[in-house]
Amino acid sequence: MLTRRVIPCLDVRDGRVVKGKKFTDIVDVEDPEVLGEYYSRAGADELVFYDITATNDARRISLEFIEKVAARINIPFCVGGGVNSVEDFTDILRRGADKVSVNSAAVRNPSLITEASLKFGAQCVVLSMDVKKVDDGKWGVFINGGRIDTGLDALEWAREGVRLGAGELVINSIDADGMKEGYDLDLLKTITSNVGVPVIASGGAGRMEDFSRAVLEADVDGVLAASVFHYKEIEIRELKEYMRSKGIEVRL
Repeated sequence: MLTRRVIPCLDVRDGRVVKGKKFTDIVDVEDPEVLGEYYSRAGADELVFYDITATNDARRISLEFIEKVAARINIPFCVGGGVNSVEDFTDILRRGADKVSVNSAAVRNPSLITEASLKFGAQCVVLSMDVKKVDDGKWGVFINGGRIDTGLDALEWAREGVRLGAGELVINSIDADGMKEGYDLDLLKTITSNVGVPVIASGGAGRMEDFSRAVLEADVDGVLAASVFHYKEIEIRELKEYMRSKGIEVRL
């Protein structure tokens, strides 16, 4: 049976972990390495760090925290936000990250996915997608921290990203982000049934049931969340025990 992953997400701005709702109302939480070590000990399977303003600020990702995190945790972690080149991949991976996430830059330059996949392997290349319902009832892809509508259809871009060499997809629902009312299961089912790589659910988890439903109903490989973990509303080990009680294989 496939082991599913529980993944805390840490949004980083100016070297600090922050959290918001629907990409606004940002509040300060903690130092990345402090939270990273806490989650490593608390039973997280992986961590994801996003520099949430790098792309919109037209600057490179802040890299100083990566080495600090790598020195204090013993689980894989992914870094993204403001990644624009293969050189950025190289720098991030050399500093200790296991995967690199691309979002806006991949939309603007899809060949970046292929170049990075060929150099480092598809397992190191994560395509992150910020997705929102658009007028025709489908899902559109947004970039620059959810600020710009690309006009791309989410399913078509997911398929194209995998074809180009992405080894994993993180599907974040802007509509559900920070609302704690559950993942967008229809969106996730649409993606998982059409791609052959691991899919991580992001945006909307508020109760333990939300995590199990994403796995059982949408067949995601991992469940990602932020605020419910940051504010200790849900403890990771308790969540994993709950998921296992629902017949989901997890690493305890």
